[in-house]
Parts: sequence; C-alpha cells; structure tokens
Amino acid sequence: MAKNIQAIRGMHDILPDQSPLWQFLEDRVREVLDGYGYREIRTPVLEQTDLFKRSIGEVTDIVEKEMYTFSDRNGDSLTLRPECTAGCVRAGIEHGLFHNQIQRIWYRGAMFRHERPQKGRYRQFHQIGAEAFGLAGPDIDLEMILIPRRFWAALGLTGLELQVNTLGTSQERAIYRHELVAYLSQHEGELDDESRHRLQTNPLRILDSKNPEMKAVIEGAPVLLDSLGGESRAHFEALREGLDAAGVSYVVNPRLVRGLDYYARTVFEWVTNRLGAQGTVCAGGRYDGLVEQLGGRPTPAVGFAMGVERLISLLEERLSELQLASPHAYIVLMGDEAQAKGPVLAERLRDELPGLRLISHCGGGSFKSQFKKADRSGAHYALVLGDDELAKGVVSVKSLRTADEQQEYDQQALIGFLRSRL
Repeated sequence: MAKNIQAIRGMHDILPDQSPLWQFLEDRVREVLDGYGYREIRTPVLEQTDLFKRSIGEVTDIVEKEMYTFSDRNGDSLTLRPECTAGCVRAGIEHGLFHNQIQRIWYRGAMFRHERPQKGRYRQFHQIGAEAFGLAGPDIDLEMILIPRRFWAALGLTGLELQVNTLGTSQERAIYRHELVAYLSQHEGELDDESRHRLQTNPLRILDSKNPEMKAVIEGAPVLLDSLGGESRAHFEALREGLDAAGVSYVVNPRLVRGLDYYARTVFEWVTNRLGAQGTVCAGGRYDGLVEQLGGRPTPAVGFAMGVERLISLLEERLSELQLASPHAYIVLMGDEAQAKGPVLAERLRDELPGLRLISHCGGGSFKSQFKKADRSGAHYALVLGDDELAKGVVSVKSLRTADEQQEYDQQALIGFLRSRL
C-alpha cells in the first residue's frame, strides 16, 4: 500500500476548527489599520532572488541558510519570500508609488524560511505588517509603535512589553562596528561557533545571541548609543518623548538589533514571556536607505511585521471566552415536505438577517440523529420544521445551550427572535 502523503515538515494546515481564530485576528487587525489610513497591498509569493540578497544582505542567516531558492525552467533564480518588506519596496519602485508621495500600506500572507521547526517558528509562517514611505520624522516611528498597541487592545491581549533601541545611521554604525569587532576579538575564545562566524560578517547580530554562556561577554560589549551623533540622538529622544506622552511603557534595550541589514535608527519589538524562546510577536524599525538600495529615489521608510502564529498561540488562551463563529442556529427537517421547504426558509432568514450563521440540515436522517448533529455543530438553537409545524405555519425553537422551554414562532416572529439574539 502506498504511503500517505503528509504535509512538508514545518508547514501546517489550518483546519476549519482553527480558522475562526485566524479570521478574528485578521478582522480586528484590518479594522485598526483602516482606522489609521493604511491600504492593503498584495505582492507575489515568488520574487527574484537578487531582491532579497540586495535588501536583506548576503551575509545574513536568512540569505545564507534559510531561503527557499531554486532555478525555474528559464534558468532564473527565484525565491519564496522570507519576508515582505523587500517586495513592498520593489512594488513601490516598479509602480511609481514613492515619487512625491506618502504611502501607508499593509500586507498579510505566508513567508518561507528553512529553519528548524519549533513552537512559534515554522518553515511556512504568516505575517501581517505595515510600512510607511516618505516620512522621515520620529512621529511616524511613534505611529508604528502605537498601531500594534491598539491591536493588543482590540484582541484582548495583555502583558506584552515594548523594547526600543536605535541603530543610528550607517556611518555611525560603521564606527560602532569597528569598536565592537575590536572588543569581541579580544574575547573570541568565549564566542560560540555561530558568533565567531558572525564576527567578520555581521557582528551586531552577536548581540542578539540567546546562548546563556555568552551573556557576560555581550553585557561587557560597547554600547551603540555611545557612538551616535546629534541628529540620531535627537530622533531617538523625540520618539521616547512621544511614547511618554502617549502613556506607552517601554524598555530601552541597547542590545536590540534586527536580523536584516537594512535597518537604521529606530528599532523596536513587542515581546512576551508566555511563548518560551520565541517571545517576539511584533518587530520593526526604520530603513531609510532601502528604497535607494533597490534602485529607487532616496525615500525614508519605517515598518513592522507581526508573527501571526505566535499571536494565535496567545489568543488560544482566550478561546473559550471568544466563542468564535459558532452557528447561531441549525434547521432540523422532518418529512419530505419539510425537506423541500427548509432551504426556502433558510434563505429567507439569511436575507432578513445579515450576519446570521445558519446551517440547514442536509442528508436526511432520524429526528434524534439530526439533533445530535445540531448539538455537535455548536449552534445555540435548533429550528425544527416538521409536519406539525407546517400544519400550524410555525417553526419550533429549541435552545441547545440552556434549559429554556421549546417555543413556537411564525416566520416573522422567528426573524424577530433571532435578530434579538444576534
């Protein structure tokens, strides 16, 4: 017997019982972004490999180890997108969205990285993110932090901590990099293999190491804030003043860096201690040089991305109270005439009650078996239509979740009853 084909390791199905939670998250996020004037963009899952090499950086872990890259039949090197900012920038340049314009956009979709699968980190994962182009001041950085805070309120999530830092300009970072490499070289024997590799390629990423044996070395490293010039300091101080004025609690984390080369100045993360090692649920920052780096005109830019699977894990703690997408009612049909008239009744109820979640029984079966299916569906009410109800011109309503007595309603009264319960 042939072996059953299963999903690829690290790539998961989202089953019908799970999708209501995803829809709830996506709907709340879209509502918040609409309220800030952001418009959705949808970019291809496949891009030219050079897009990510030029944007993310050829010596980053993503490009060196994690991208799904292949040659197509024309011999072109293509890559499944590991993140979406580069694609947004490519689309903006290609379609002229940045010329003398301010753009606020957002995206959602699947990303792909060949990482070791673990809780909160998958090979196909989903992100929702936002980007703003054409604005250089700390006020838009502040907005990019306030938007996720409003997400947390809309989703009912608590206990997330905001961490902020600044990476300065590329020139300031070059000065700091020289100091950092000199310091780490003196402690090379205390670095793990991955950090020794990064020492010559991407030394700032060493500061983000989760290896507890390197904690002392990292804590003793020079601080990037000490290498900042006046403009970068003023930008960061203005952001902090904005956060204070908005009542946002935060921690300045001088070791906070991002894994992508294009970041500069403001960087931030929203983190939780409820997801183990994968505690970052939202991360972002400013990347003023990326548009020019990819062939466009110099354009200031800032954005963030959220890991949907990680947010779903947090929302699962509230699943019982959310009671998502359970049907409001299930129509039980007994007899040939009722089975003929049941779909007509169902369509009238849907016409009269937008938003009504209603299952009309199909496939026949005994009265008892239909009631069992109604109960298993999660519906709040069974609407019973049989010979007796047809003769009287009514529908019987039985609560499936309370001990309320069964009631009879004509169709107009039934509409009123259901409207009061929606």
